[in-house]
Amino acid sequence: MARLEVRLLGDPVLRRKAEPVAEITDAVRTLLDQMLETMYAEDGVGLAGPQVGESVRVIVVDPREEEQPALALINPVVIAASEDTSRREEGCLSIPGLSDVVERPAEVVVEALDRGGESVRIEADGLLACILQHEIDHLDGVLFLDRVSPLKRKMLLNKWQKVKPEEAKG
Repeated sequence: MARLEVRLLGDPVLRRKAEPVAEITDAVRTLLDQMLETMYAEDGVGLAGPQVGESVRVIVVDPREEEQPALALINPVVIAASEDTSRREEGCLSIPGLSDVVERPAEVVVEALDRGGESVRIEADGLLACILQHEIDHLDGVLFLDRVSPLKRKMLLNKWQKVKPEEAKG
């Protein structure tokens, strides 16, 4: 398997709404495998198609908890979210070096297809709920920076100008 290049803040693919997967092919399954390999190599807990330059609605997630195996999800949708919220520090493989506390629903229900085309329903709370929401946001062109106050976002973007990797300075 080949690791994929993680796209960084500033790449237009990160701001586009990803297209649904119409048919689960070997190419889609290979993409999911490569995304998992890339996520582990980058020491991440989630990765979305747009983050590797593929504007399709696929995500991989692994909170690295014993009771929760890694997930590879196609066309995931949050179908329910709790009114209760939780605050958790989030970072992003597409914005290395930056993190901040984001408030999101504490519990979500996500429906998707698995790599075999079977429908799956995931009821999640804690870290898994946070990761699922973060990665599904990527499919809609939304970054965690969009979930913080305008002042905090400005501060984070100023910091990004100082810490961003050379390939993002382009």
